[in-house]
Amino acid sequence: MAKYMLIMRGTDESNAAVMAGFEELAASTYQFIEELMKAGVFIAAEGLDDAAESVVIDFSGEAPVVTDGPYGETKELFGGYFMLDVASKQEAVEWAKRLPSVAGSKIEVRRVAGEDERPPGHEEQAAVGSD
Repeated sequence: MAKYMLIMRGTDESNAAVMAGFEELAASTYQFIEELMKAGVFIAAEGLDDAAESVVIDFSGEAPVVTDGPYGETKELFGGYFMLDVASKQEAVEWAKRLPSVAGSKIEVRRVAGEDERPPGHEEQAAVGSD
């Protein structure tokens, strides 16, 4: 089994549509979570607060710079996630296609690297604390 994150991404328009039909979308999302749990693939799901309440720490200069809110030119925002433990990427995609959503929203499916994995080209490095 492998862990996959279903990353919910939305625009201002799709986020407004979510809020307009929140009760119905919440009910169908809870039903979706129940299906995930019955299938034994559910690990976690969380939604994020309003992006306007966030801060960004930019490390491109000599010292980190903290600014309010999301990136100025962001068209899509990360709104929350589902974490699944499934047999394959295709299974994660099939679950993502069933996730309740509104027009204009997107779901990114990304595998979560295992604790024993290293970035490509660094396989020879010993794990920290393995002595």
